[in-house]
Amino acid sequence: ASLPDRNMSEMESSLELTTSLPGSSLPPLRSRIFKIIVIGDSGVGKTCLTYRFCAGKFPEKTEATIGVDFREKVVEIDGEKIKIQLWDTAGQERFRKSMVQHYYRNVHAVVFVYDVTNASSFQSLPAWIEECKQHSLGVEVPRILVGNKCDLRDAVRVGTDLAQKFADSHSMPLFETSAKNPNDNDHVEAIFMTVAHKLKSQKPLVLSQPLGTESTVQLQQEHKSAWVCGC
Repeated sequence: ASLPDRNMSEMESSLELTTSLPGSSLPPLRSRIFKIIVIGDSGVGKTCLTYRFCAGKFPEKTEATIGVDFREKVVEIDGEKIKIQLWDTAGQERFRKSMVQHYYRNVHAVVFVYDVTNASSFQSLPAWIEECKQHSLGVEVPRILVGNKCDLRDAVRVGTDLAQKFADSHSMPLFETSAKNPNDNDHVEAIFMTVAHKLKSQKPLVLSQPLGTESTVQLQQEHKSAWVCGC
């Protein structure tokens, strides 16, 4: 239940730095990219968030991610078109073992997601932070904390004050949102655009393949189980 090595090699090759001819007056043929990984427990709504950002709507049906879902969206920042790559990994360890080394390679930023209605998903965050540390993602890699499923107000188990205290202790901004609420589209976009703006201001970008017309790429869709996202 993992991507073939050939596909992984192709994606990794797109992350290698390339150069353009100096002094050329032609517009760049390649876009610059950010690789942002989205991690957290199963069922917190990682796939729903990435789909909402890339497609602009809540998916009609999502099933448990097995391996990695990979999506792209081209955005414009300060007049420059930039490609955002979102890597959404399975939350269950048994689906991640064969993918984890590829997943954490060449990462520009991390988005941690928990479910505000599920206290255990919040309590798992230190373990996810530790996993990042084990794969050599230092504090210089920007991180952001997202509490999802805020539309389920009557079922909230993780209060904003508690989440903010945790975010502050790990030097992360906190966003509370709902991938499902149709009124939260701008909020969901702000999460990933906040990361992109921060990266653009402080990190060199990696060049990728020429820009195409598509804004979303999904891989591994045939390898799914019957779990339906409840976010």
